[in-house]
Amino acid sequence: MSSQHRHFPPLEVRESVTCMCDHGDACSSFAPGHALHLIQSRLASATPSDWADAIVDSVDPDAGTIVVRGLADGAPIDLWNGAGAALVLTPGTPVALHGRYHVLAVGRERFNILRG
Repeated sequence: MSSQHRHFPPLEVRESVTCMCDHGDACSSFAPGHALHLIQSRLASATPSDWADAIVDSVDPDAGTIVVRGLADGAPIDLWNGAGAALVLTPGTPVALHGRYHVLAVGRERFNILRG
């Protein structure tokens, strides 16, 4: 005689994934606004016509938010980066923004950005 096996349903995941930058460490995610992925950086470098020049309008290092104004039209563009872009920028700094691959260039440094 065999005993019946009880079926156990799969458990639901109840916790959300958080990036280490939420805790003051280096980014552990490649989601928009977090760490810059090598392929993302290479794709941005391979498509130079998609870069647009801009000037930093304002920065909030505590929130990681940056507002830039494009040189072409002067419209404000809200950006967020959790990997420290707001720490190296000051108002008036010239930057370049890659629209297709969401990269912010500050001199030789590159940051993954989230447009707001």
